Amino acid sequence: MNLPDQKSISTARLAQVFNNTTATYKFYWFIAILEIFNKKQERVITFNEILTTMIANAWYPVHYFRLSFGLQDKLSDNIKDIQTITNIPIDINRDSLQLLLMNSTDKRVWNLINNFSLNVPYRFLSPWIPYTSDRECIALSRVLHNECLYSIKTFPEKAILLNDTWCDYLLTNSRILLDFCFWNLTMFLQMKNPNVPGLANKLVKPILRNGLASQRAYWEIVFENQHEIDCIYTGKKLTRDNYDLEHFIPWSFVAHDLQWNLLPSDKSINCSKSNKLPPLDLYLSRFVETQKKGMEIVYRAQPNNQRLEDFTIFGYSASDLVTMSLPAFNELYRKTISPMVQIAENMGFEKWIT
Repeated sequence: MNLPDQKSISTARLAQVFNNTTATYKFYWFIAILEIFNKKQERVITFNEILTTMIANAWYPVHYFRLSFGLQDKLSDNIKDIQTITNIPIDINRDSLQLLLMNSTDKRVWNLINNFSLNVPYRFLSPWIPYTSDRECIALSRVLHNECLYSIKTFPEKAILLNDTWCDYLLTNSRILLDFCFWNLTMFLQMKNPNVPGLANKLVKPILRNGLASQRAYWEIVFENQHEIDCIYTGKKLTRDNYDLEHFIPWSFVAHDLQWNLLPSDKSINCSKSNKLPPLDLYLSRFVETQKKGMEIVYRAQPNNQRLEDFTIFGYSASDLVTMSLPAFNELYRKTISPMVQIAENMGFEKWIT
């Protein structure tokens, strides 16, 4: 991904900041700087402000999506420890979390946060200032060696002072620069999570999840035909006026709302099952049978229904799947879902105990 050029500065050096990266620290450090400067437009940004923003940005990928940051990366470990100490909800709003951390008086929390002030602020400047020691990096940054992005202040508190030459560029291109950071972060995390689906959608907490209107309309066709559907979990009779749509494999793992993973369930299930993994030995066959019947009904009524395209993940057309035997259809699902559940379990997703 190329960065916009500007004659007065070396964007080539900026493009090198993520070279030879072995952890997520630099990504989250630069993202925090961009977000804070874009919001406040003040050149001085304290280490504490940057570090707490780093924690807040990485909070959701670690706790909700359970992404691995790699064995060498302590950011995810420290985030988990902070949550254990503070008992802050994992789905807290990012800005609220950052404010809570900034106002924390717990020394244990600040010890964990300040771990990332030891190397990251100095090594981030490596494209401009080849690293030898923190002291030399500070000295060279203060004379803006090679027109580096910022200088490092140590009094009255540790902070960065953005190079005035860079400020207009950072503001004008803030969206492109954030995309540059997130693209590189995605590439890095994909290597650490090679089997995780939809990783690019798991770097930030969604502001608003997509509605399920078209997915519900699909099942409305089924209800019109057979009036009731048995809940695969409770055995209760579901009607078109009394059901919830439920993700069989948790949304927090698949990160999509495709029809093949959604089915009607008793309204109590979404709360109790939440983002836990279903026991496949108990529910997979029932789930597949419900999906097969639903697909057959929708295909007969509306063979061009767009939601039928969601099932092409299995490598067959809708017409082929409709005419396929239930055992063969079940085997397709088993081959797709079983590895996904195992991967999710390895990542730390809990099993649902019924």
